[in-house]
Amino acid sequence: MSGNHNFRGVINSMGLVFGDIGTSPIYTLTVIFLLTRPTEAHVIGVLSLIIWTLIILVTMEYAWLAMSLGKKGEGGTIVLKELLLPLLKSGRSVAFVTLLAYIGTSFLMGDGVITPAISILSAVEGLRIIPEFEDIGQGVIVLIAGAIAIALFSIQSKGIEKITWVFGPIMVLWFAVIAFSGIASIFYTPAVLKAINPYYAISFLLDNGITGFFVLSEVILCATGGEALYADMGHLGREPILKAWRFVFIALLLNYLGQGAFLIRNPDSRNVLFEMVNQQAHLIYIPFLILSIIATIIASQAMISGMFSIVYQGITTRVMPMLKIDYTSGVLKSQIYISAVNWMLLIAVLFMMLLFKESSNLAAAYGLAVTGTMSITGILMTSIFYYRKHMTKAAISLFITFIDIVFLLSNSYKIPHGGYWSIIIALFIFSLIIIYTSGQKRLYSLMKLMKAEDFLEKYNRLYVTQNKIKGTALFFTRDITRVPQYISHVMFKNNIIYENNIFISIIKSDSPFGVESSFTAEPAKGLKVFEIRAGYMEIVDVEQILKDQGIYEKTIFYGVEDIFTSNIVWRIFSVIKKLSPSFVQFYRLPTDELHGVMTRFEM
Repeated sequence: MSGNHNFRGVINSMGLVFGDIGTSPIYTLTVIFLLTRPTEAHVIGVLSLIIWTLIILVTMEYAWLAMSLGKKGEGGTIVLKELLLPLLKSGRSVAFVTLLAYIGTSFLMGDGVITPAISILSAVEGLRIIPEFEDIGQGVIVLIAGAIAIALFSIQSKGIEKITWVFGPIMVLWFAVIAFSGIASIFYTPAVLKAINPYYAISFLLDNGITGFFVLSEVILCATGGEALYADMGHLGREPILKAWRFVFIALLLNYLGQGAFLIRNPDSRNVLFEMVNQQAHLIYIPFLILSIIATIIASQAMISGMFSIVYQGITTRVMPMLKIDYTSGVLKSQIYISAVNWMLLIAVLFMMLLFKESSNLAAAYGLAVTGTMSITGILMTSIFYYRKHMTKAAISLFITFIDIVFLLSNSYKIPHGGYWSIIIALFIFSLIIIYTSGQKRLYSLMKLMKAEDFLEKYNRLYVTQNKIKGTALFFTRDITRVPQYISHVMFKNNIIYENNIFISIIKSDSPFGVESSFTAEPAKGLKVFEIRAGYMEIVDVEQILKDQGIYEKTIFYGVEDIFTSNIVWRIFSVIKKLSPSFVQFYRLPTDELHGVMTRFEM
């Protein structure tokens, strides 16, 4: 049975993890040879660069090193930060690592906008190879691609678990087709197999000087989506992803070699993959085109799910504001839908399509964010290995980070050609994170929190003398040693006191998964403390936990901050706070029992 389960896991990861890297062959070689002439020496040099980029950046950095980290197979930049922080001694390095993780997360999201735009556009451009459509205008192509994107984003709220089971088999078919088409082409020009030797990659860089260096900025397109191997580990586990990667790696290798062979034979080719398939099997070209469009939709879907997952990690680790989250699956807890993220992504993707119009123009903006994320992953990973005294891995990781940074520098050439867009998007996300986290810190410092002993003294006096309301009241508080203002307002100013009062705090634990809950103290008569400890990737059902513990509340009190400020940054923070659902709405507590208590803060 486990064999069957394993096999399913491998097929699923084909659909959920490898869509992005699996559709890179549609545009990678086409774009590289806009920068350099397709002579035989150049083609073999570039192929060698592609092969070794896949080996070093995807296989070694992600499949081997990054995936060996993490406790339960979770992944992503935020996870690396959570693993590294406990190992650090000084406050300075903690701040630096936190900043790096924020930048990495912002880059990854900046990338998420370009992935669907470039994949869908490049596949739709394959229409031009059909004789009836060869004169189709770019405007029409953008329209078709835009319509596909709108349709894809519109079905997200319905939940996609009903159709994800077909993603895997379709991607398996896609990889089999591109591998087979690669083999057929290598057969006519077996000389391309030399490219497996790294000597050709190095000599290409040495012979071509600065041009060769800038070619690297397009070579990286073959590895975009590599970070998904690690980021999606939480959904699927490590083993199935690694097993699937072996198959995917060979399929990509064969296809790139085949495209190179085709290019040596047809140096004036404009759209290498589609022309190669069209020449090999003219009859099945249209089915192949449809398959490639479906594959790019699956790649975009994986990116969208990945975005939801990153934002959710950001919310639970208190890096991002709370957003309304819908669970689209009763079975799979990881299937979530965040409408704010979904629609903002769609607007950004359509904007990218309209702005850049062609996939080759988009490639000029693509890659910067990817290499940024990879470099940051490399730095964080090297530090973790170093602090854990895994010196061999630390040394290899340092070497890989150096290569990441070379790619990053090469991509800086793209900044004036549209690369600045991925920086603008990442900057927007980064500033939101910084404003939100510093606003929360500042707000917390302004709260007049009451010491537990002072609170208990007042509480005990009141509990004895005051008429009590029958039933149970819940109060949410971050920790129990210092009591928030709103609680003293309710009890001491308004003299509202229940027979049973329970302080509830939700505490984020260091591990990604697992939920534990229990009563931890009874500091006074009629007053209990209840703690829920949850992993930072866990989706917590507070209402269910309370029911399981036999807590049936009459009222839930929570604090609402009203921020009054003339400072522009804090104004933005106050708008973010107003727009995002409160803590109790986020955890979906029963609305008819909620009482928000407003406190005004001057920032």
